[in-house]
Amino acid sequence: MQTIDDIETLDALYDIVNPLSLDKVAQRLTPEYRRWIEGSRFVIVSTVGPEGTDASPRGDLGPVAHVVDPQTLWIPDWRGNNRLDTLRNIVRDGRVSLMFMVPGSKIVVRINGRAVLTADTEVTGGFEHKGISPRSVIVVTVAEVYFQCPKALMRSELWTDSDRSEDVPSAGDLLREAKDGFDGDAFDAEYPEYAKTRMW
Repeated sequence: MQTIDDIETLDALYDIVNPLSLDKVAQRLTPEYRRWIEGSRFVIVSTVGPEGTDASPRGDLGPVAHVVDPQTLWIPDWRGNNRLDTLRNIVRDGRVSLMFMVPGSKIVVRINGRAVLTADTEVTGGFEHKGISPRSVIVVTVAEVYFQCPKALMRSELWTDSDRSEDVPSAGDLLREAKDGFDGDAFDAEYPEYAKTRMW
């Protein structure tokens, strides 16, 4: 397989950039971008660290990120698997990219910037839910924000196609494959109730 290893070869394969794809980029959260992000309950947080890259989904009942000001977002770190891949990367290398999605919308809003973590109770306490607060909050400083062209979601019919979840392996199937003797069926049956006690 021949690989592309220089920018000139890459550029020669594609047409000239659409000027609108550059015009749509903002260096802060404009009122419309703010309104879009406040309507999103799901974001993928991408980070980089010494071991490589990481992309982690985050979700919440209401807005997944709190807009502090046009340059700042707070994202609570609710309970997960405690691998802490994203958080470790942020501590060691603050570069971060976010991809916000809203069911039914064919655009994805992207933010690039830098992040730090805080465990300041004045910040974490602002996200209190049923008496529980996140242990830390990701503080993102926005460098650029823009929306992604809708073609990927249109091609995949992500929000319009029928549910295909039965066509792919379940979490139990994947764990069974990774660990001999694991009861994947029991895991799939029990996980929804288990997860309800560990959402926050």
